[in-house]
Amino acid sequence: MKAKIIITPKKAVLDPQGKTVQNALAHLGFNHIGAVHVGKYLEIDLDAADKETARKQIDEACHKILSNPVIEDYRFEIE
Repeated sequence: MKAKIIITPKKAVLDPQGKTVQNALAHLGFNHIGAVHVGKYLEIDLDAADKETARKQIDEACHKILSNPVIEDYRFEIE
């Protein structure tokens, strides 16, 4: 199995990387770009016995170490 994880800043959190990318795009002539949010994408191979066990393990890993739940949201899918 494989977990595909996307971690993004929460909407209420200032995203300086996203703002920098947005400004760079505007400078390059991409003027119709709205807000940009920069996050993280991870793929993790799993040896879990079943999909529910894998889901629990990835949720715990995201909450404890892969993301900062105070300022980031995460979502994932198990394939």
